[in-house]
Amino acid sequence: MNTSNKAWLAWLARLALIAGIGVGAVGLAAPVGTWLGLWNFGTGFQLLFNPEGLNVTTVASWVAIAAIVVAVIAFVLANENKAKLGVTALIGAIAAGSAYQIPNSYRPGPDDNIPGIHDITTDTQNPPQFVDVLPLRADAPNTTIYGGGEGETPESLAALQQSAYPDIVTQQFQESPAAVFERAAAAVRSLGWDIVAEVPAQGRIEATDTTFWFRFKDDIVIRIRPAGNGGAVLDARSVSRVGRGDAGKNAERLRGFFAAL
Repeated sequence: MNTSNKAWLAWLARLALIAGIGVGAVGLAAPVGTWLGLWNFGTGFQLLFNPEGLNVTTVASWVAIAAIVVAVIAFVLANENKAKLGVTALIGAIAAGSAYQIPNSYRPGPDDNIPGIHDITTDTQNPPQFVDVLPLRADAPNTTIYGGGEGETPESLAALQQSAYPDIVTQQFQESPAAVFERAAAAVRSLGWDIVAEVPAQGRIEATDTTFWFRFKDDIVIRIRPAGNGGAVLDARSVSRVGRGDAGKNAERLRGFFAAL
């Protein structure tokens, strides 16, 4: 490779590194700025998902692809310093790819039918009620009244949930309510949720789960009651404190809890 081409390749490798780290920094800044109170979560999401202009998702994917191409060219064509140039470009690709994963972790799958709701329960007729969590939600925009959101009714919310998540149903157990309560409490602890209340006499467990990137706090209430056959039935409900929709996270959370049981 002649000196001129080598100089261009070195320049492209450095550009890939700078662009990758730059878009990675913006992707990381979106949630970090929300944590630090520099902007609200809506602004953070706009940086990641803005459908009307540039956003991290789009830019990161193109930067990552370009950086990988530069890295391959460096490894194949460079006679000298090929490892250095290739690794430089690859670091940029990794940084951009990491930035892409931040918004991608919130994105529903292509076949998912995700309604714009954030209150998911196994019992839509008589949802478990929050008690000890309520003071923690005093300033939360979202209500814990089932179907009490803007433009919602209990019936419309139940219909949307049952259409999207037909598997979120009451759980049946042959064991006693006390035994199921202990299993449920152990499952909550294994999932890393913050337990707010455990009330065995009422068969009620309340907890809060904090999402990784944006530190959203979603609240869960679990209700365990005796069944007619001597066993127990368990209902659970997961409700976001902010946001009209939840990208399917509350249903995903309940599925994870049932699996942990």
